[in-house]
Amino acid sequence: QVQLVESGGGLVQPGGSLRLSCAASGNIFSIYAMRWYRQAPGKQRELVAVITSGLNTNYADSVKGRFTISRDNAKNTVYLQMNSLKPEDTAVYYCNVNVRGANFWGQGTQVTVSS
Repeated sequence: QVQLVESGGGLVQPGGSLRLSCAASGNIFSIYAMRWYRQAPGKQRELVAVITSGLNTNYADSVKGRFTISRDNAKNTVYLQMNSLKPEDTAVYYCNVNVRGANFWGQGTQVTVSS
């Protein structure tokens, strides 16, 4: 069983920054790709960023150049640095890991971008 706990969400003005964190339980963290998803009201959950065990990264087109995903295997934590935030980034952000075909999700953290 894997447990994921997100933190770092909040209310920020357009153009501002936030850093999300996702702490994972267990000692399998370093060998799996980690993902950040988001879900805005009335919309489907979408993949925002992924980081592999080899530190390769990939981003949704909508966040490229503004968001950065990183991981600290010693702390079993994955981060999402979000800069130049826009109102359309408003959503609940979820951390995800797929372990041998089983998806695990955190509880989500709300990010609201508004003036």
